[in-house]
Amino acid sequence: MTGTWRHLPATARAIAVTATAAVVAAQARDGQAYDEVVGGLAADERSGLVLGAVVRLLLEESHPEGLAGDDIRQVLTRCVQSATRWRSDVDPHVVLVLLAGALGVYDPEGDESPPDASALARHAPLLVADLLVTTGVSFDDYLAAAFAEIERTERQD
Repeated sequence: MTGTWRHLPATARAIAVTATAAVVAAQARDGQAYDEVVGGLAADERSGLVLGAVVRLLLEESHPEGLAGDDIRQVLTRCVQSATRWRSDVDPHVVLVLLAGALGVYDPEGDESPPDASALARHAPLLVADLLVTTGVSFDDYLAAAFAEIERTERQD
């Protein structure tokens, strides 16, 4: 997987820059930097679409034979345990919603307390950073692939 997102329009590049900064801060476990950038993700609702596509691609790459319930449980547990070592505000329900959303099986109507955009933005880079550990591929490559996939989908619609 190789590619770049730097050729994209300014709004897409802004999402990419902010998402990259958030994932880098999560990987470094830099709480101050993380808090400074995740607000920018919540400010643009399209960042959720981009990070959701990245999560799905990471899940597909790290589980080429498909995902079972135990796989999702392992990803959820690993991500939450890792993130709570440096973030006290990690909510397992929000991480589960991100996983379910990326897989296309989340129904907000059936959720008694669906997370808001801010909560999703605060948790998505944590999940991405955790999943990146298992693939060995750079975030830039997944980000570029996510933008390409979103562009293909929009052209087909």
